[in-house]
Amino acid sequence: MTATGAVWRNWGRTESVRPLRVERPATAEAVQRAVASAAASGLAIKPVGSGHSFTGIAVAPGVQLDMADVSGVVDADVATGRVTLGAGTRLHDLPELLAPYGLALANMGDIDRQTISGATSTGTHGTGLGFGGLATQIVAARLVTGTGELITVSETERPELLPAVRLGLGALGVLVDVTLQLVPRYVLHAVEKPEPLGEVLDAWEERVRGADHFEFYWFPHTEAALTKTNTRLPGDAPRRPLGRLSRWLDDELLANGAYRGVCALGTVAPGVVPAFARQVEKLTGDRDFADFSPRVYVTNRTVRFREMEYAVPLAAVPDAMREVRALIERRGWRISFPIEVRAAASDDNWLSTAHGRESGYIAVHRYYREDPTEYFAAVEAIMRGYGGRPHWGKMHSRDAESLREVYPRFDEFLRVRDELDPERRFANPYLDRVLGA
Repeated sequence: MTATGAVWRNWGRTESVRPLRVERPATAEAVQRAVASAAASGLAIKPVGSGHSFTGIAVAPGVQLDMADVSGVVDADVATGRVTLGAGTRLHDLPELLAPYGLALANMGDIDRQTISGATSTGTHGTGLGFGGLATQIVAARLVTGTGELITVSETERPELLPAVRLGLGALGVLVDVTLQLVPRYVLHAVEKPEPLGEVLDAWEERVRGADHFEFYWFPHTEAALTKTNTRLPGDAPRRPLGRLSRWLDDELLANGAYRGVCALGTVAPGVVPAFARQVEKLTGDRDFADFSPRVYVTNRTVRFREMEYAVPLAAVPDAMREVRALIERRGWRISFPIEVRAAASDDNWLSTAHGRESGYIAVHRYYREDPTEYFAAVEAIMRGYGGRPHWGKMHSRDAESLREVYPRFDEFLRVRDELDPERRFANPYLDRVLGA
């Protein structure tokens, strides 16, 4: 199906474009036809998922492929735990789709609005040193290359391409489906509590190595970190879900409703921000509950923001965080959004932010009506001092020359791109910047 393109905007309102046309394929063959048609017209073509990336990675000035109809379970093998999903499958649909098979993702991030192909292609990750990003769960993929060929990449078919295709930035082809190695459905026991930031930083490696999943949030202008420790339990373990009232009070009324009002007020009266942060510090209470993994990993986010996230070597997190805190104090900025800190295992995907090293992640945010430029640039300078790698789907200023310095397999990825998309059918301005034209 083809239509004239309306204006497309991403969730963070950092990118917009009016594609020349929009196509909505429902099969691999339809994707091939769309790529061939774009090539015949001399146009670039890009698939789009949920638009949850803050960068222009999915911007399609030429032909935009809406992959919503290429979704759902294509095949499932309960014995091996391997499930093939259409590329347009939304993460928030997975609990229902996987329930009949008793399976779940081995790890998740804290947002589930993305498509499976968008999440893996941009390097989405959760937290936990025993687990890599979502892309590490891919064992096979089918994609349409820039020449219109439908190829399969797996452990047995062209396996040398897997480290590139798992996390391909949308630069290698249009993913049609991906096969994931899943795990039996499991319960997470969650313990959330405020702790002194200094103590958390001093014990950072001990905390992340001593838990299945550990992360924390720090509200600038306060002394406390909100720590979240999740322990994995069997799927038949007793569950103690958050009560409906508790979840509404904490996650909707405070985290979304009241917070939206304070962020809006902070744009015209920044002086209210520190006082509000200190109130949050007082109101943030202990929570102890247990539920199926997606209900623990995921947080409903309705306050629109912009984000930059950097991966640094695991041991560098405390020093990097202390530098960021000193920066905020020195500049006198009023930052209403918390800083999120997580960890992930080393992996071998060539453009993974955790390639070859255990990594800590530091994510900074600003309300979408505030200009993040100065804050993000200053934090980015700190992260670059630790050999930081930016999340591909979150705001940053890096280019191909500087990224080559922190990715040992960068040029190998480019050689695969030359092979699969020699005419740069999937290029756009963002990819031209981070990979080169």
